[in-house]
Amino acid sequence: MKLHELRDNPGAAKKSKRVARGPGSGKGKTAGRGIKGQKSRSGVAIGGYEGGQMPLYRRLPKRGFTKPNAKKFAVVNLGQLQAFVDAGKLDAKKEITEDLLVEAGIVRRKLDGVRVLAKGEIKAKLKLAVTGASKAAVEAVEKAGGSLSVTASAPAAAATE
Repeated sequence: MKLHELRDNPGAAKKSKRVARGPGSGKGKTAGRGIKGQKSRSGVAIGGYEGGQMPLYRRLPKRGFTKPNAKKFAVVNLGQLQAFVDAGKLDAKKEITEDLLVEAGIVRRKLDGVRVLAKGEIKAKLKLAVTGASKAAVEAVEKAGGSLSVTASAPAAAATE
């Protein structure tokens, strides 16, 4: 095979329809946009427009609130921790911190901290130090013979004073 013999698979590259390129193209003159009117002009986007009828996004009630400074935690399940210990990517004898979890690849980044949840089973004795954990996760780790210490975020407590 030579360089000039390389071809795309049949049907992989579809030629685009060239509009407004003369009457022979079948899409000449008005380029398939009809005559006059808002939609025939350029730079027009009619997103939620319903022909003057009250649009759906304005008919439906608005509910709820998005907290602008909400904390976003990286979530780790107990089952994941056990899998990484079994694979030898985590040392059960050392204290497991958030930085170690990032290094091992369980979480991509810490965000506002790491939160441990109780999904899955834990058999290894682990000593964990994380930002947050569910009650069930703390109980499960302690039942397995380990310990889970939660470091509460200090800036949030200082802001309320």
